[in-house]
Amino acid sequence: MIEVTLKQIKAWIPCEIDEKYLDHTIKGVTIDSRKIDEGNLFIPFKGENTDGHRFVEQALQDGAGAVFYQKDVKPEHPVEGPVIWVDDTLLALQELAKAYLQHVQPKVIAVTGSNGKTTTKDMIESILKPNFKVKKTQGNYNNEIGMPLTILELDEDTEISILEMGMSGFHQIELLSEIAQPDIAVITNIGESHMQDLGSREGIARAKFEIVAGLKPEGVLLYDGDEPLLVPHVHTLENNQAISIGISSENEVVCHVEQHDALGIAFSINDQEHYQIPILGIHNMRNAAIAITVGKLSGLDYETIKTNIAQVQLTQMRMELHHSKQDVAVINDAYNASPTSMKAAIDTLSAMDGRKILILADVLELGENSAAMHASVGEYLEDKGIDYLLTYGEEAAHIHQAGKAFVETAEHFDDKTQLIAYTLAHVQPKDNVLIKGSRGMALEEVAQALLEQN
Repeated sequence: MIEVTLKQIKAWIPCEIDEKYLDHTIKGVTIDSRKIDEGNLFIPFKGENTDGHRFVEQALQDGAGAVFYQKDVKPEHPVEGPVIWVDDTLLALQELAKAYLQHVQPKVIAVTGSNGKTTTKDMIESILKPNFKVKKTQGNYNNEIGMPLTILELDEDTEISILEMGMSGFHQIELLSEIAQPDIAVITNIGESHMQDLGSREGIARAKFEIVAGLKPEGVLLYDGDEPLLVPHVHTLENNQAISIGISSENEVVCHVEQHDALGIAFSINDQEHYQIPILGIHNMRNAAIAITVGKLSGLDYETIKTNIAQVQLTQMRMELHHSKQDVAVINDAYNASPTSMKAAIDTLSAMDGRKILILADVLELGENSAAMHASVGEYLEDKGIDYLLTYGEEAAHIHQAGKAFVETAEHFDDKTQLIAYTLAHVQPKDNVLIKGSRGMALEEVAQALLEQN
């Protein structure tokens, strides 16, 4: 993590510091005054409902090495100690992160996309970590606050930084890319997430393509070559290489499924290289192909990449397969959802042997087209061989209505407790249960109930 003197910080960002504190050192950064470790730089934010500046003095008493303080916030009485006066604490955090990243100088791999960001990030780490010192974004630290905090956690000898970039509107990824200045930028796909704010899939494609804003002149863009909405944006690139990755033979990197089952996926790339990953979901093949391409661009050979990716482990609640005490296969994919990723999950469940129980909840933030998009998931169930369709939530009722004709049994629930009770009453040994919904629907509670059933 960052460990520098206040003199170094003053050289990096616009700020004012009393000279008698310039030799003080900070180690690590926190924005939570309740979690001050000795020597931390505490960064308060001025919000609509609360102001972190109220906790500055307590942070210093608790061992903070220094604090940011926004100049337009008037303290009730003079603040004593190593205070770094800045015009805007959020901007100062971002400027500090950008300066520190340039100080450490790792190769930066930036990842965005509507679906698969975290999975792709995990796969890239799995390929690179045995051969390089790698640090990736943890959890959902992928916004204008989280990503700078991730950067400031880098050790000075970090060789590769994998930064996930999320957004809900235009210009947000542009900001993150300008901070990160990536060597490799990745767009996993264009789905429907944040349709409410961006208006259309075309708008989502434009917002995701902002990842090239800070791409180094010699940097490389890896993108979903099966997505036509990205093509006109790719044609605007002048100083960067772009590599298309997908199923279509027109891509530069063409991936093809050779086998898929409950143990994972076997696939080829350009009919020459053969890989296996212990992950469910055919849609994860493209994510793996992206990670493999990153490995090649980082100088790793085929055998090394093949060995490393075969050991990949994903972040929890992403196509996470467990077997219950009742010998039920429970696929917990409850971390997040979009109509596109739900359809991919349906394909995964459809290919499995045994009874198939599909549990879906609302996809949030789809805007005025939400009903139609949920209905499209239901319509996708035609000829998929799903035995039970169980839906939960106001919007998921449209999945139920459109899909009930294509399954043996369909039930809709407005109460999660009732959904859990019904599932536990009807599940049988050897069944396959796939659970998916937006993060706010917390469907992992259903998975947990199944795994705890005696």
